[in-house]
Amino acid sequence: MGSIDRYIFRTTLASFALVLVSLTGVIWITQALRGIDLMTSQGQTIMTFLGITSLVIPALVLIISPIALMIAISHTLNKLATDSEIIVMNAAGFSPFRLFYPFFYATCVVALLVAFIAAYLAPDGMRRIKQWDAEITADVLTNILQPGRFAQLDKNLTIRIRERLPGGILAGIFIDDRRDPNERVSIVAEHGEVVKNENGSFLVLKDGNLQRFEAGKRDPALVAFGRYGFDMSKFGNQGHDVTLGIRERYLWELFTPSQDDPVYKAVPGQFWSELHDRLMAPLYPFAFAALTFAFLGAPRTTRQSRNFSIGGSVLAVFGLRMAGFACSVMAVKTPFVAGVQYAMLVVAIGTGIWMIVGGIVVEPPPGLLEAINRSNARIARLFGRPAAA
Repeated sequence: MGSIDRYIFRTTLASFALVLVSLTGVIWITQALRGIDLMTSQGQTIMTFLGITSLVIPALVLIISPIALMIAISHTLNKLATDSEIIVMNAAGFSPFRLFYPFFYATCVVALLVAFIAAYLAPDGMRRIKQWDAEITADVLTNILQPGRFAQLDKNLTIRIRERLPGGILAGIFIDDRRDPNERVSIVAEHGEVVKNENGSFLVLKDGNLQRFEAGKRDPALVAFGRYGFDMSKFGNQGHDVTLGIRERYLWELFTPSQDDPVYKAVPGQFWSELHDRLMAPLYPFAFAALTFAFLGAPRTTRQSRNFSIGGSVLAVFGLRMAGFACSVMAVKTPFVAGVQYAMLVVAIGTGIWMIVGGIVVEPPPGLLEAINRSNARIARLFGRPAAA
């Protein structure tokens, strides 16, 4: 790889990383806001909230990466064209296909990243989300103990909390324990929190008092405490099995699903549709790169507008991606549609390479230019400005 190739390669990957981080961050924030109830209604900490919501990032990167690559290639080509570097390289003997080499190398890096995410990282993150969410949902201590409600955890055990504070702190705790027929215990505490360790789950109460009414005694025993541990191991989450959906399966699990798998028995079409989606994911960067370079990579003078080519590349990439989504949905019930999606990608890549090798310059039709000029003239007259010659 020569110095020019390294320069274009680094510029493209740097732009790709910047666009990928920016787009992923924006979309992640919109997704993360949906899980804000983890901290409000279920009393989870900020670390739990960030941990669960960040696990969806690989799935977002899987979709965004080809788009970020297309934007990065467009930016790099536009920069080279603005500085007249494409014209200079073409005059020095660089054919459009030769100029495509560093972009192809960058595309290979992105394709490898997408392949790894599709095969392992994205499904691993999704299954961790499901397992983590199942643990939170199944945990009595975070779901039954709702503010303002009397929760009966056992036949003779009632607990009420006034509110949940940030950081998993419980405020205004009342416990009425009548499980022992020989005594009744009432506990009131200002604050408390759930603590889990190897010994079990405990409700650690702070700044309260305990009243013990023993059978046969007239007066209760009153004890004020600064810290008191109430054993809740019996009611905590003791582990459970999580049924993994199709998106939570690794690529090799989609290749050879168990015939006894209840999910596979219920929706075998979705298994094969997901498998083809994972296999085609690394092909989209090549298709997007070929189409983008075909529209923008040909040498042009500074007088030739690139707006039409930019618009054409965006429409081509958008149309290909939307057609791919449609084929994925239809392939669930019609398996041969997956072959149509493969054919679309091959045609897109082949068409892009054919345009690059042929040095085809995408220009708007003369009739369209005349229509645009007439429209600009009418707008200029409408605002009282003379039309540009």
